[in-house]
Amino acid sequence: MTHFSYVAIAYGVTGLTVLALIGWVLLDQRARRAELAELDESGIRRRSDTKSRADEH
Repeated sequence: MTHFSYVAIAYGVTGLTVLALIGWVLLDQRARRAELAELDESGIRRRSDTKSRADEH
């Protein structure tokens, strides 16, 4: 194995790993947003939503 092929393989594996991680994060983001939308529709509010809580009291 030459130096060039070793470096090319290392960059290739690293690039594929980074792309896989980006894809995983995007898919997880979509799932979390769907869960939050479902909770919002069911009436459950976020703890950080203090503005609407203050208006209720």
